[in-house]
Amino acid sequence: MGYRLLGEAAMLLHFAFLAYVTLGGLLAWRWPVLLWPHALVAAYALAITLVGWDCPLTHVEDWARMRAGQAGLPSEGFVEHYLTGVVYPAEHLLTAQLAVAAAVTASWTGAAVLALRRRGRGGSGGSGGPRRPGAVKDS
Repeated sequence: MGYRLLGEAAMLLHFAFLAYVTLGGLLAWRWPVLLWPHALVAAYALAITLVGWDCPLTHVEDWARMRAGQAGLPSEGFVEHYLTGVVYPAEHLLTAQLAVAAAVTASWTGAAVLALRRRGRGGSGGSGGPRRPGAVKDS
């Protein structure tokens, strides 16, 4: 049972990783400090895609499922097993990858625009910084 839970946990973590790759840049709109961790994760995902590295989560899930007596993942890996042909047609894999790249690019562009706006307002998110209690607003 422990191996089955480990396999399920690896699968859920894998889905969370893919969701963060795709949409994590949007979190930087609210919390700009998250842009750098997202950039690292997105770069790693890009390297896995372009270079063909194997994702460690795929190995963990496959190993745990085999130990639990279940069928392991096919040799193509996680994305092909759970997404390609299920969420989008197999012939549209490149389209799906480009859509993820577009989402990342759009989220980073939005984060940059918001950062420039914040900088233009003095970085406080307001209009000129904190006020003393009881201070009168300039007209």
